[in-house]
Amino acid sequence: MTSESPDVIENVLYDDIEIGQSARLVRTLTLEDIRAFAAVSGDVNPAHLDASFANESMFHGVIGHGMWTGSLVSTVLGTILPGPGTIYLEQSFRFKRPVRIGETLTVTVTVAEKHDEKHSLVLDCTIDNQDGNQVVVGQAKVMAPTEKIIRPRMGIPKLNVFDPETRVQSFLGSLQPTQPIRIGLIHPTDQISLTAAVEMATTGKLTPVLIGPEKKIRELALRLALDIHALEVIDAEHSHQAAKRACDMAARGDVEALARGNLDKNEIVGAIRETQALHTKTSLSHIFRFDVPLYHKPLLLTDAVLHHRPSLTDKVFIVQNAICAAQYLGVETPKVALLAAVATIDSDYQSTLDAAALCKMADRKQITGGHLDGPVVLDQAVSEASNGSDCSDILVAPDNESANMLARQLEYFAGASSCGVIVGARVPVALAMRTASVQSHLLSAIFAGKIADRFRTDKP
Repeated sequence: MTSESPDVIENVLYDDIEIGQSARLVRTLTLEDIRAFAAVSGDVNPAHLDASFANESMFHGVIGHGMWTGSLVSTVLGTILPGPGTIYLEQSFRFKRPVRIGETLTVTVTVAEKHDEKHSLVLDCTIDNQDGNQVVVGQAKVMAPTEKIIRPRMGIPKLNVFDPETRVQSFLGSLQPTQPIRIGLIHPTDQISLTAAVEMATTGKLTPVLIGPEKKIRELALRLALDIHALEVIDAEHSHQAAKRACDMAARGDVEALARGNLDKNEIVGAIRETQALHTKTSLSHIFRFDVPLYHKPLLLTDAVLHHRPSLTDKVFIVQNAICAAQYLGVETPKVALLAAVATIDSDYQSTLDAAALCKMADRKQITGGHLDGPVVLDQAVSEASNGSDCSDILVAPDNESANMLARQLEYFAGASSCGVIVGARVPVALAMRTASVQSHLLSAIFAGKIADRFRTDKP
């Protein structure tokens, strides 16, 4: 007896069960299984979740939770033999060897005893790996059902395990500069930005240069017990002076990227616009990068920060900047969704007219490198079922208001982790949300670092 029935779940009555009768289940352990079990059980033993710890342990690598393996016995008992209506009474296990990611297990339960008085069964339980080696042995005692149950097989609830730290490490791992990238952190006079500076330095791939009031920065570091003695500090009396000094350093090539500390974005943007040497042929725009738990790849959103009511000309720059940024992140031909309230061209909605024009401009190579689609509504943009192709890499909002609201919805309602950069100048500027976490600031610096690394060989 196996778990082959796809549509219904049916039990085996006590009176129909014979000594020696058995059932089995085959299952392969995945990393997602380990993370899901940890999330549900709260068992965050590093032997299961921390590769660096696990590699130094007696097991020499990550292993699955023992009780995840044991839970497979419960699956057989509750769904196959005896099946629905079974009541668990006792369970014993002996764990004989660890289970590693990718191992395929065969779970077998065999009826060893029947006790008519309470309709109970004793079942021998074994779990073997793909090599035939025994992983778990044990014995279960259950009360078997006496009434027939046939039910539609329930779909398994979708469990999405989102591990922001893993996403951070993955993004950091994609940054591989030949030399650490010097990033000018402007006015880091608050706990989050100064802590982020220390985090940047620990990566070994980013070298933060602190630009701001030196005395205030060092006093803050002392209060927060942050070690910044190895970090370069460029003294600037106030935030406006710090922004100007940072841009001058970028113009000279002393830093390859900039990052916002404790100051308003307009001070940075104003300083960039006043520094002629940082100008390019394109216009400045802002790009958010989101890791959304229910979306299978990073998602870029533009422009939620700089262009309040972008003209068609503005949108050309916004779209082209986003395409280039996506390519710097490794997406060869990004799919660009030009969002609107409706998916048809309608003169009542300027966004639909702009979207149609942008698509035609892409057809005529006035915008290059991406695949544009628009106007589209959000569900079309992110659903493969709607657009018949892979989902979007870039969302282009009609204006600043809609982009800003969508950004905050993704973060606060969808649980996305975010980071952001300003592009269009000769150096990228890491610019997260004003209320962003240390992690978001670090991700923004990595984002800027990836662009700066590309600029070493492909000057803007």
